[in-house]
This record gives sequence, structure tokens and C-alpha cells, in this order.
Amino acid sequence: MSCLFDSLSRFVGDDSFTLRQKICDYLATNPMLFGDVTAASAMEWDGVPANDYIQRMRSTSTWGGAIEIKAFCNLYNMNVIVENIRDNRRNDNNTIDFTPEPEAGNGNDNSGGRRGARITWSGGHYEPVL
Repeated sequence: MSCLFDSLSRFVGDDSFTLRQKICDYLATNPMLFGDVTAASAMEWDGVPANDYIQRMRSTSTWGGAIEIKAFCNLYNMNVIVENIRDNRRNDNNTIDFTPEPEAGNGNDNSGGRRGARITWSGGHYEPVL
């Protein structure tokens, strides 16, 4: 299993396998991930057709990353803060705040009071901060 899906599943009611499949299903519908960037165009930045990317991501041995974190935000209407701890430094300069998009079709109005998740990234491993 991927540590990203394992980590994010701790913040919602889905196990990591179910969460992975829901994120892949979400990506397959080609929604807006952020601004005017669709999921398909984000996946193709690596030169991989969207369908191939999603099929590969469905495998439990494939690691997730920023695209999957953003899809999670949109699906669950949650912020996700990722702390980069690979240099053993924890501060606000080493964080990325992923937020859901109003265009994602999840009813999000980007108002305050939304649930959030915090995870760490060590350069090769994600871990939930509970």
C-alpha cells in the first residue's frame, strides 16, 4: 500500500484501498483540480495519458503524490497541510497547504470551519500527524 493513501485514510471513514479507488474514480471524471487545470491535463504533464496514469494509480504498489492530495481535498472538502521534514526542520516555510476548489462540484464555498488533515513528507514517505 502507498503511505499517502494510508495517511489520508486516517482522516476519513475509508480504508486506504477504498480511498485510492475513490480518488482514481474522481480523477477519471476529469474534474477541475485547481484553477482551470483539469485532472487529465495535470496527469499528462508527465507525458502519461490520463487513462494510463489512472490505471497505474489504481495499483496498490503505486505511490501517490500532489495530484492525489488535491483530488482528496476536492472529494472530501478538506484542507491538507503537508510538512516537508526531509531536512529535519519543521516550520511554516516547509509546508504546502492544499485546499479544495469551489469548481470541484463538491458544494464547497471555501468558507472557514472546514476539516483539515496534516501529514508529513520525508522525501520518500508520508505519515499522518494525529
